[in-house]
Amino acid sequence: MLVFETNLGTFEVELFEKEAPISSANFLSYVDDGFFDGVIFHRVIPGFMIQGGGFEPGMKQKKTKDPIKNEATNGVKNERGTLSMARTNVVDSATAQFFVNLVDNEFLDHTGPSNYGYAVFGKVSSGMDVIDQIAKVSTTNRAGHQNVPASDVTITKAYRKK
Repeated sequence: MLVFETNLGTFEVELFEKEAPISSANFLSYVDDGFFDGVIFHRVIPGFMIQGGGFEPGMKQKKTKDPIKNEATNGVKNERGTLSMARTNVVDSATAQFFVNLVDNEFLDHTGPSNYGYAVFGKVSSGMDVIDQIAKVSTTNRAGHQNVPASDVTITKAYRKK
């Protein structure tokens, strides 16, 4: 179990280590390294998802480890409250960025080579009200990015629950 303390409240995450071992191990390594402490949720789209894990305040991108293999074929669906690895158009390009699905996003699920999908590797086990609160913040365009919270939504600390 992981704990994410933010400036808008705390939420907890359960990882799907059996279904998504590569993504889970990767995510845990970033948590253990303190990588997420001080990063922001840099993309908030109500009715879709909130995304974080890659930028510090001011949209300063953090250096990440090497990309990992996409585990979107694991059969776990992008449903409300699940965490998935964010990536570029390259299938195996996920590093540290993740998103929390605000609704069931079936179109993000793996359906084949032409729609590889996004790997679900965990779910919010408590604090979904905090996720919903983050989803309500006002957004703007900043540093070439759209849907950026006008006021920083910061992960102050992420750690394994004792």
